[in-house]
Amino acid sequence: MPAPSDLKARATAAIEANRDEILALSRAIHADPEPAFEEHRAAARVAAAIAGHGYGVEHPVGRLATAVRGRLTGGLGPDGPRIGVLAEYDALPGLGHGCGHNTMAASGVGAAIALAAVRDSFAGEVVFLGTPAEERGSGKQFMLDDGLFEGFDAALLFHPADRDMVNCMLLASEDVDVTFVGKAAHAALEPWEGRNALDAVVLLFQAVGLWRQQMPQHARVHGIILEGGSAANIIPDRATARFMIRSTDQAYFESMRERFRALVDGAAMMADVRGELVFSGGSTTMKNSLTLAGLWRANMEAKGLADEGVDPEHVGSSDMGNVSLALPTIHPSLAICDPGVTWHSIESRDAAATPRAETTTLVAASLVAETALDLLTDPSLVTAAWREFRGGE
Repeated sequence: MPAPSDLKARATAAIEANRDEILALSRAIHADPEPAFEEHRAAARVAAAIAGHGYGVEHPVGRLATAVRGRLTGGLGPDGPRIGVLAEYDALPGLGHGCGHNTMAASGVGAAIALAAVRDSFAGEVVFLGTPAEERGSGKQFMLDDGLFEGFDAALLFHPADRDMVNCMLLASEDVDVTFVGKAAHAALEPWEGRNALDAVVLLFQAVGLWRQQMPQHARVHGIILEGGSAANIIPDRATARFMIRSTDQAYFESMRERFRALVDGAAMMADVRGELVFSGGSTTMKNSLTLAGLWRANMEAKGLADEGVDPEHVGSSDMGNVSLALPTIHPSLAICDPGVTWHSIESRDAAATPRAETTTLVAASLVAETALDLLTDPSLVTAAWREFRGGE
């Protein structure tokens, strides 16, 4: 059975009592954006916030310098569910918090505060994880490999959006860094002595563009040039680019790697240069826990909110997919702006610092805390979530 309504009311009251601290954290992170793996100030702010509410904090934890773990044992003892409350705080280079991760950090902290305020009501453990590098690098996979999700019974993380969605649809994704190495020469005096690395990058972009003509709707390839030479009168001997390959179909996604590798080899051959590529930061498609989603939906509806459903035309990627393949996980969204606002844009960045976004942040904190309490106070729900995860065994 879900947690009693009076217990949830106490948790929500704790969020309201600490709203100034929670929203100040969101504003500070939004005003001071840090990109993937470099979120030192955001991580320190998050760690200090949960430490101030009774969590035993490790920072850093695991191999990532900006990862945070906070642990809180229930007042009824340690024997019970182990629920993960997650937070993200990395920003987009050159743009800032165009994905609203400041609200995700603050809502996770808010939920942690709420659960600390009612710790006398449950057994088990709440584990807060500050997870770096979602935008690039898949930091959660490092944390999975480091054993930081070991023993978890559920992982909960809200995401801001332009609509309210309980379930999550994700594209599998991987970063691809490409380097071409040629030979420098004077571009006017002796161009025939050079081998143009930038030509290979241009050829690769052309090949990707042609590939897109036959690419299915569920797949994406996109990239940028990072380095294209130092001067117009020097044949570039080195050029680099970064791409992302994505698909909602995990099997097709695997084939995209080999196709991309072949395009790099072809571009290098045509430009008579050497090509290298490195795949990194892989994230997977999402395995939604319908059991956890049902609890979230009920808590959301109790606040007068309705599930608008997944919009398959607007789908991104997240390393929460990796977590969802390891344990029962949900990654629901709540609106911080009107429908149609383009994500990873100036408009979405600005939306993440509005009063509406702040209201949503507090609601999200309450929903994460309430869903965690459902699980902490009724271990049979945890059993049901694991049964579903394992295929009904």
